[in-house]
Amino acid sequence: MLGTRALQKEKTRQAIIQAALAHLSADQSFSMMSLREVAREAGIAPTSFYRHFDDMEALGLTLVDESGITLRELMRKARSRIEKKGSVIQTSVDTFMEFVETNPNIFRLLLRERTGISPAFRDAVAREIRHFKEELSDYLAQEADYSPLEAYTLAEGLVTLVFNAGADSLDLEASEREALKQRTIMQLRYLTLGAKMMHLENNTSVLN
Repeated sequence: MLGTRALQKEKTRQAIIQAALAHLSADQSFSMMSLREVAREAGIAPTSFYRHFDDMEALGLTLVDESGITLRELMRKARSRIEKKGSVIQTSVDTFMEFVETNPNIFRLLLRERTGISPAFRDAVAREIRHFKEELSDYLAQEADYSPLEAYTLAEGLVTLVFNAGADSLDLEASEREALKQRTIMQLRYLTLGAKMMHLENNTSVLN
């Protein structure tokens, strides 16, 4: 009985999360959403909402956390595919853009709350982006023998470029989105090439 109850509670919790995501759009932000709207979409009474979340802010923070986890897991899978064959940059950009195209509302949430009025939201989004930078930094340090500072600085630049491209792609037609993706790949390669040249120059200076 307890197992069944716990499963039902999780099912309702996920229904609330999906209801909130369904209401997000280019015209409606999370801050414009009401608890009653979410409850109605989820098929529950407004009072039942509080069995799962303390308030709407708690729901929003959960959306940010789960969105970040989902995207980071996709990028980890992309890097595992790279180990077998393929371009690091090409595969990573393809994976990221596919996520944005498939989950535009989730990405809009991350973008809007990054500069929103809630300090808790801003901190949550900043934390997720920092996780991206740190994971990529660790990967770069391991694969390219960069110093911690070199790896993190490069990771910061790469993540910034890709997130900006994702934001720009949201309302584009397919052909425009593809052109943006190719420009982004070129920009990332320029940045990576510059980092490699500076790394070699710094090491040569040390040896001399």
